[in-house]
Amino acid sequence: MYQAYQAHADLMWPLRTLAKTSLPMLKDTSFGWAGLDQTRKLAAACEVLKLGEVTHKRPPFGIESVMLKGEAIPVTEEATYVTPFATLLHFKKEFSPAIPQPKVLVVAPMSGHFATLLRDTVQTVLPDHDVYITDWHNARDVPLTAGRFGLDEYTEHLIEFLGVIGPGAHLMAICQPCVSALSAVALMSEDKHIATPASLTLMAGPIDCRISPTEVNKLAMTKGIDWFEKNLVSQVPWRYPGGGRKVYPGFMQLTAFMAMNKDRHVTAFKEYYANLANPDEEKLQKAEHTRKFYEEYFAVADLPAEFYLETVSLVFQEYALPLGQLKFRGRTINPAAIRRTALLTVEGERDDICSTGQTLAAQDLCSSLRPYMRTHYVQAGVGHYGVFSGRRWKSQIYPVVRDVIHVSQ
Repeated sequence: MYQAYQAHADLMWPLRTLAKTSLPMLKDTSFGWAGLDQTRKLAAACEVLKLGEVTHKRPPFGIESVMLKGEAIPVTEEATYVTPFATLLHFKKEFSPAIPQPKVLVVAPMSGHFATLLRDTVQTVLPDHDVYITDWHNARDVPLTAGRFGLDEYTEHLIEFLGVIGPGAHLMAICQPCVSALSAVALMSEDKHIATPASLTLMAGPIDCRISPTEVNKLAMTKGIDWFEKNLVSQVPWRYPGGGRKVYPGFMQLTAFMAMNKDRHVTAFKEYYANLANPDEEKLQKAEHTRKFYEEYFAVADLPAEFYLETVSLVFQEYALPLGQLKFRGRTINPAAIRRTALLTVEGERDDICSTGQTLAAQDLCSSLRPYMRTHYVQAGVGHYGVFSGRRWKSQIYPVVRDVIHVSQ
């Protein structure tokens, strides 16, 4: 499967390269043909072909500064800690003098895209907090000598990263990693780990997929795990650093996402072409917005096969965590061990990937927490991505997140 995809990408490379190299000449106003209707249409077609390319390299976060009390504060990215599978990335603010702020570890999903998918999340949280993020590496770039990476290793990374950040930090998990985030805090609480986070925010995560199952949940139950391994797992071609590693390819996940809203994506590309072929200021702005979205959306990352298969099996098929059967290196995860970490669960009313109630289930699992340490929030009118990006995230959800973090300091 991966080899077939790579062969297709190689065959398309000369055409995409021709399109990219032709664009400067087609747009150069010093030539008489630049303003012709046919030239604009040809240039628009080249732009569409260029935008449709699937890439495998992490886009930049591009966060150069944040506004704080009317002043632009420079931001630099700092690799605080690196493993073969991830980088603990710190968005360091250049304060003078330094201003203490709550430390927050944002846990990005390992779901076929890079952590930059949470750019809007980070930009919103950054002015009020000292922000770190789990910057997961593309599995096809991780050598076989680095070993396996499954659900245990994912959870272990969170514990390790929190240890590096130090005591008093706050954990904020988005989507798929909510299970590992809850597991990590439960283990750290049980062990009385010095870096057990002060608060845990779980946003649109599949804690208990038995509740109001979505089409995604139902799909996971239609086949046995052997089918997923046989049909969706492939080997990385040997031309890449991770050659021979078994992965769930990012392009497969992208295909699945796009198939869920095929008509919307087809319409978006048609409109992108039309806006570039017959441009005015408003159409060009729309085209730029489309370009930025799809450049991010088409930047895919492969998932280690162990992590993908264990997630499907344990989270979506066996419901191991809510049934009290999830284990970490043979040790049963016990959310009731959490006693001093404030819990916030956030859901979107229209979430068709992780429906309402699935994240709320964490509140019942953390049975030892006192009522004043628990908060649940449902945002009306938003789907899955609206929980952590967009207008309502910034204006309505984030203030709740911020208040829980600051009260827990």
